[in-house]
Formats: sequence, C-alpha cells, structure tokens
Amino acid sequence: MIPIGERINGSFPDMKRAIAARDKKPVQELALKQKEAGAAYLDCNVGTAAADQEAAMRWLVETIQEVTDTPIAIDSQKLAVVRAGLDAIDNPKGCIVNSCSGDEEKLDIYMPMCIKNNASLIALTMTREGVPQNVEARVEVAATIIGKASEHGMATDRLFIDPIILPVNIPGAQAQPGYILDALGQIKIMTDPPVHITCGLSNLSQGTQERHLINRTFLAMAAAVGLDSAIVDVLDTDLMDAWITAEMLLNKQIYSDSFLKAARMNM
Repeated sequence: MIPIGERINGSFPDMKRAIAARDKKPVQELALKQKEAGAAYLDCNVGTAAADQEAAMRWLVETIQEVTDTPIAIDSQKLAVVRAGLDAIDNPKGCIVNSCSGDEEKLDIYMPMCIKNNASLIALTMTREGVPQNVEARVEVAATIIGKASEHGMATDRLFIDPIILPVNIPGAQAQPGYILDALGQIKIMTDPPVHITCGLSNLSQGTQERHLINRTFLAMAAAVGLDSAIVDVLDTDLMDAWITAEMLLNKQIYSDSFLKAARMNM
C-alpha cells in the first residue's frame, strides 16, 4: 500500500492561512503527523492560497524538506507550478508529479520531465474531452498512458494511473464507482509488472453525510481489484485500519493478532 497524505493542501482553511502567511509551523507539524501516521508521500497543493503559486510551491516543498525526508507529491494542474516544485525537490528518494491528463501531447511533456527529475507520475484517465463516463473509455485512456510510458522509457513502477473518482452524490454518478472497479481490474493486467493504481479518495464522498464510511468501504473494495495507492487522510485511523485489513485478507500482509500494529511499524 502506498498512502499519499492529502492534508497539505491550500483548499483546507488551516493550510490556506499557513501558506498565505508563509507560516512554517502548521505545515511542518502536519507533515510530521502524516509521516507518523504512515504516509509514503506527502501531497503538496498550493490551491488558491497564494497569487504567486510557483513561489508558494517552492516555499512549501522547502518547508517540508526541512523536517522530513518523506517524498513529496507535487500537486498542480499548472506546468509552471510543477516545474517550480521539481526545482525545489532535494530528496534522493525522488517525488511524484500529480497529475497529468491522458492527452498524448501532455504525456509527451510530463513523462520526459519526470524521468529527468527522478519523479514518478500520476496520470489521469481523462482527456480534453472530460472524464470518461464508462468502463471502456477509462480503459482506452489508460492504454494510451501506458503506451506513452513505453515509448518514453518510463518504468511501470514509476507510473500511477488515476481512474478519476467523482462524488457519488452527483446526479447520475452513483454508477461510477462500479465502473471504476471494473476498469481497475482491466488496467492492472495491461503490463507486467503492473502499473500502480491510485485515486483521490476523498472526492468520492465530497458533500455527503457519511464521508468516512463511504471512503473506507470503497477503499477496501478497490484494493481487492488492484488499487495499491490512494491520496487519503492518513490521520483517519479507521480508514487506514480498513486498508491494512483489506491487504491482509488479500494475503499482502501476514496475519497475526497484532497485524495492525505490525503493518504500521513497517510503514
């Protein structure tokens, strides 16, 4: 399992204030809490917290690297902001770029950039035409992404495919989680070794009353069909326990009466 901590994001009020004020303390405290909770990567998203997003991303990356060597996921739809984040990365473990669409011209920019900078890439199964609304279209975009990775020489273990989760409470979207699960099973067998599959889990429950229950239930279901990574609230203990338990039941973790403790010690 590859948990990516979601909380250093300018869309959260506490982080928006910290980024706007260049206040290191809340950012560094949250980075360390997420590391302690098992985050393999720390997602960093400036959001709307600063007018100069490039400078803010550099500051955010540098601020986190002062207190932890946990790799960073540079999260922005703006190429200039991503490049600013990459310029600030100083970690032999590399980083992740989150994210790039499945449009071929975008992949031709992002993949060589990631290879040059020792970065993995999260690629979305969406194009300029939008988010696919069925299984077949998602799988088709994933095949394009994987084909481009082969063309550019990007190793499959550096590629994460995100099938795009939509809020379940949007009219007509309730069928989408099932489509995603079907697509995951097909994407996972496209390469050997397989690519990583990730998702922005919290998007699924946006605006719902039972956010935690919806998130952890879907995470366990998705783990059963190939999802091995997610951008999640790693501070949600019940969520993380559900993920660990799902992996144990899938024989990816060794069972003992203290399997939760053992798994956390190895994070």
